[in-house]
Amino acid sequence: MKAVIQRVSQSSVTINNEIVAQIQQGLLVLVGIEDADNQEDINWLTSKIANLRIFEDENEVMNLSLKDIDGEMIVVSQFTLQAATKKGNRPSYIKASKPEIAIPLYESFVQQMEIELGKKVQTGQFGADMKVGLVNDGPVTIIIDTKNKQ
Repeated sequence: MKAVIQRVSQSSVTINNEIVAQIQQGLLVLVGIEDADNQEDINWLTSKIANLRIFEDENEVMNLSLKDIDGEMIVVSQFTLQAATKKGNRPSYIKASKPEIAIPLYESFVQQMEIELGKKVQTGQFGADMKVGLVNDGPVTIIIDTKNKQ
């Protein structure tokens, strides 16, 4: 499972010209799922994201987590995070899970994230053509791959 975590001062998801998710200070999390992913990956990743100390404290040091600041979150499924680009110029998405595997894992990820944060998490819509808007605060962008825990 791969995630791109972006610290935002605002973010939104629009589908068919309708805003379906909108937050102020918090995180926009893009999640890419592959067939090898499981509940262990979800548990590890949601805990890591909820506790990442990437928000500034009173001394302007990144020392606070999303939980510490009571920030908001949008989670968006993004199969293109599983792109393989080694061969040629057209990315291959062979590692990206098909909907019958990805949807339950995505829903479990969102549910576990809500448990970690103790609040509702907003989402895009799986498989929809979404317009994701954000103001990246910092900019702060972190990439995490559960298969390469560094």
